[in-house]
Parts: sequence; structure tokens; C-alpha cells
Amino acid sequence: MQEVLTKPGNESLPLSEQEFYELCIEESSNVWRPGFIVKQTHAKWSEIDQQVMWEEPEWERWPMQNRAREKYEERLQALRVKGFTRSDMDLF
Repeated sequence: MQEVLTKPGNESLPLSEQEFYELCIEESSNVWRPGFIVKQTHAKWSEIDQQVMWEEPEWERWPMQNRAREKYEERLQALRVKGFTRSDMDLF
């Protein structure tokens, strides 16, 4: 599961004023630490690099998929409170 979130109207702003969050659940590929990883990554314009840069992701590992989905939903709700209510998943 993966989605990119933005604020409504973001697409009409210059790229230098836009920001995005990617939220996803990935299955761990570590044989010794199986489970599911919930990742949240923030992207915004970097004046120094003159491009959108993705920051280091925040992540947490959960042994059970249902717990990972709960944490995903918690993070999703927190981003919605911040105004990031438009999802690329809304297109499907």
C-alpha cells in the first residue's frame, strides 16, 4: 500500500511552494526481522538544490499486518489534520 498526499490546490502553486508526503506499508525483506514497515516521507522544494528533495523517511516496524495498517491510518489522519487531504489514491 502506498499513496502520495498533498494539500488541495497544491497543483496550482509554483513547485517551490508545494510539498508532499508519501505514506506506505512495505513487507520487511529481512529474514531475521519479519514484519511490516510503515514509512512516511516528506518532500519539498530545496532552494540549494533547485529541485524537490525527499527527506529521510520516518519508519516503524510492526510484526503483524493489521497493526501496521492501524499505524498507517493514524499517520494518515495526522497528515489530514495538517491539511494534506488530497491523495493520488483518489484517482482510482
